[in-house]
Amino acid sequence: MNIKNSILSTAKKTIDLESSAISNLANLLNDDFAHAVEVIYKSKGRVIITGIGKSAIIANKIVATLNSTGTPAVFMHAADAIHGDLGLILQDDVVICISKSGNTPEIKVLVPLIKNAKNKMIAITGNITSFLGQQADYVLNAYVEQEACPNNLAPTTSTTAQLVMGDALAICLLELRGFSSSDFAKYHPGGALGKRLYMRVSDLSSMNQKPQVRLDTNIKQVIVEISEKMLGVTAVVEDDKIVGIITDGDLRRMLTNNDEFIHLTAKDIMSSNPKRMDKNAMAVDAMEVMESNGISQLLVENEGKYDGVVHIHDLVKEGII
Repeated sequence: MNIKNSILSTAKKTIDLESSAISNLANLLNDDFAHAVEVIYKSKGRVIITGIGKSAIIANKIVATLNSTGTPAVFMHAADAIHGDLGLILQDDVVICISKSGNTPEIKVLVPLIKNAKNKMIAITGNITSFLGQQADYVLNAYVEQEACPNNLAPTTSTTAQLVMGDALAICLLELRGFSSSDFAKYHPGGALGKRLYMRVSDLSSMNQKPQVRLDTNIKQVIVEISEKMLGVTAVVEDDKIVGIITDGDLRRMLTNNDEFIHLTAKDIMSSNPKRMDKNAMAVDAMEVMESNGISQLLVENEGKYDGVVHIHDLVKEGII
């Protein structure tokens, strides 16, 4: 076997092994999982998530997922906790301890301290009979048969299982809270993801010029309007209402089909009933309309009156496409 085939074989084996282990997690769910979700949901405090080594890295990711989906969470490193950081835990907080073995020295020191403070404690562990598994109020079984590491040593499958269990918690809590896309936008205002959730058509069209002509506007003026406004399009407007659209493509077709065109007006070459959107519609909806109709511009209305143009380049610029 050459090196390329060997690499691909190892990669596929790793993915197959981990996917099988993750699939088996569904069989390990029990009432403790449901109770753990309820305890977090009803808590007036935060979720404190702790672990050591690779489990600490997974804890950080679960904290990030919970925070972004409406459940306040804080990471506390297990080693730091027993050297002063235990003060992070407040009276109403729920603590999640993550440990594959459930028997690490730091966990054995930390767990009794949490128990003494009477905080509810949830374990995510691959060993439900461990010290952590026996001491926790609720145990989420993240058992895996073997690591993807050929020596069965490096945390691979086990940390993936921990992460998936954390995702399951987060999504259950999200649904219980009725966490919507608008709520999600509040927690993700920056970047393309946030823009997809809060940016409206008017946020884009208001930055553009507003090309428009009348039904009787002559072709020369139509060409000038499209060229000056630099959007490759103009609306045809009567009494502030959109009655048609003329694009660069319409002009090219006019030149192809007519030897004499100086006498033509906007009415002669426009397309009637163009696609349009209300200014308060979401920009991502405008994107879907453009993509599904194979067009580059949409006319914008405000209470039925012409209000401007949104161009596909605006969506690209903002990272929505």
